[in-house]
Amino acid sequence: MKACLYRSTGPAAEVLRVEDVTRPEPGPGEVLVRVHASGVNPTDYKARAGMTPRPIDDFQIPHHDGAGVIEAVGPRVDPRRAGERVWLWLAAAGSRWGTAAEWSVVPERHATPLPERASFDLGASLGVPAMTAHYCLFADGPVVGQTVLVAGGAGAVGHFAIELAKRAGARVVTTVSSPEKAALAEKAGADLVVNYRSPDAVQQIQAFAPAVDRVIELALGANLALDLALARPLTTIVTYAAEPSNPVLPVRACMSANVNLKFVLLYGVAAAALDQAAADITAALAAGDLTGLPVHKFPLDDTAAAHEAAEGGAVGKVIVAP
Repeated sequence: MKACLYRSTGPAAEVLRVEDVTRPEPGPGEVLVRVHASGVNPTDYKARAGMTPRPIDDFQIPHHDGAGVIEAVGPRVDPRRAGERVWLWLAAAGSRWGTAAEWSVVPERHATPLPERASFDLGASLGVPAMTAHYCLFADGPVVGQTVLVAGGAGAVGHFAIELAKRAGARVVTTVSSPEKAALAEKAGADLVVNYRSPDAVQQIQAFAPAVDRVIELALGANLALDLALARPLTTIVTYAAEPSNPVLPVRACMSANVNLKFVLLYGVAAAALDQAAADITAALAAGDLTGLPVHKFPLDDTAAAHEAAEGGAVGKVIVAP
């Protein structure tokens, strides 16, 4: 089969190669999926660049997320799953068989049924961002009736955080950096969209909600002052991304605000929480409550260009089509 892979880490154009490799066969508890769309996330290009070192077993096919059709199942998997449309998550976690290939093999629980109304591109956009958004929102219980602040509402995690929070009965405020991104956040259903570069950003949000109950944070160091200005006692700030340099934490200000700080990395989340996220996301898809961002699509042979586009901050979702 054709697969994009790397044998050492480094810049995309230098290490990514499309090669013919032997198609994997599903083992016990696994399924073989014909990949129709493969999503590119920051965690994928950071791993390829060597920013998050991990051992490479001869080669590594990148990308955790994807969507396609199950073609074969291994022992201990219901054979009726063959032919099922699925979305894939954490395909490359502890495995060389990421989704940037014509086929991928994953544990069957990582191949979640994809409702007919959802496209393969939307299915490949879920995984890491939607599951991260779900855990950040619901790790401490329901958010119905709460006011949630989503930083970066036009990014993939922010987009799904807005939609999942609205579906769960929360009021949603989001921050963006441009009119183009504001339009995307409004389309996702945010109740208030504010450009965080505005000198009166805090006042704009306080006019809508004097305080927020939960913050889904993209850049803790850059945004903490704004978050604290909008906090009330026991506001929870959940951060899911690392900045290039570690922020300095204003401990006294955090104590005075009586906030809770929570840090999330999807790979360490308990299996039960991941399974619940997958089930809830699929239910939201079936109900038509989740939508996709604008897609930038690349053929498999141009996976390096896809990585460069994602690293360059392309607004929307970068998809590779094997």
